[in-house]
Amino acid sequence: MEFSFSEDQQELRRSARRFLEVASSEERVRSAMATERGYDLGVWEQLSEELAWTALTIPEEHGGLGMSYLDLHPLMEEMGRTLLCAPFLSTICLGANALLLGGNDEQKEIHLPRIAAGATKVTLAYAEENHRPESDGIEATYDESGAGYVLEGKKHYVLDGHTADLLIVAARSARSKGPEGVSLFLVPADAPGLKRAWLPTMDQTRRLASVELHEVLVPTDALLGPEGGGWVLCEQTLDFARIALAAEQVGAAEKTLEMSVEYAKVRHQFGRPIGSFQAIKHKCADMLTMVESARSAAFYASALASQREADLAEAASMAKSYCSDTFFHCASENIQIHGGIGFTWEHPAHMYFKRAKSSEVLFGDPAFHRERVAQHMGL
Repeated sequence: MEFSFSEDQQELRRSARRFLEVASSEERVRSAMATERGYDLGVWEQLSEELAWTALTIPEEHGGLGMSYLDLHPLMEEMGRTLLCAPFLSTICLGANALLLGGNDEQKEIHLPRIAAGATKVTLAYAEENHRPESDGIEATYDESGAGYVLEGKKHYVLDGHTADLLIVAARSARSKGPEGVSLFLVPADAPGLKRAWLPTMDQTRRLASVELHEVLVPTDALLGPEGGGWVLCEQTLDFARIALAAEQVGAAEKTLEMSVEYAKVRHQFGRPIGSFQAIKHKCADMLTMVESARSAAFYASALASQREADLAEAASMAKSYCSDTFFHCASENIQIHGGIGFTWEHPAHMYFKRAKSSEVLFGDPAFHRERVAQHMGL
């Protein structure tokens, strides 16, 4: 495997950087953070309609560009660099992938063209307040009715759940336990009995929401994938999202490294740049080493995702655990190198630190993924 991007992928990166430097500048990120929606609708329309980013990995027969997950990688890095506020990760890396992996022909034909066009935003509602990452953590229930299925329960930490047009909800049959009792359902945002609210979390560059289901009735064709096969489909979908998130973390970590190096060159103490002191220069060297190692881990996982290899789950967990540690370390060091100014609200360093912390726990924290890798090793 050649660990380098093609010229087309590099051009995608360059064009993305040009766009995001303006559309996701610090000023516009702060502006989006102050809104209830959490993102700029105009920017979403630009990246979906003009740039066709939402169509990138969707097959051509469903209105997409049919490109690979490795093509998505540099785009995710650039989004991470600028802390893009948009429901891209939820819609493309969760919702679209769940439909691609588990949807039947009719479901794909209905939803994927609208996702590719940016007209439908989708998310996966699987996590609950119990914080349990395994299948037993699914406590929301479903029961069969004459007209379909009735869903009941609460979901928490739903990525962009308050603005999604369609939610893919994981629920458990009241008659079954374990992974085989979980199924996934397509629930429109306007379904009677569905209540949503965004959560005032630490990181407002990425919105999470709570979702309540009070006797929500969905038709039989709302079932995504086989009944009882929802947990397997959920884990597969999450692995693809973890890989995309890992690439995003690499881009954000690289940006904090650049911020640190730039400041170390211009900030003087005792008549010389602070970057000339060993304590600072070695911090920056360590950050660079971690960023490049993280990029390799994420690149490898993206390549496996493009080829749909069998060991994708292990690669996803390796990438997610290491890239989480890297981003959080670099964001922390960035604040330390900047000193007092790095702790202030006026400086962007704190926004990267908060994004690092929220990304660290999203889709499973590093400890969870190290345990998962150990299990793949037979330990």
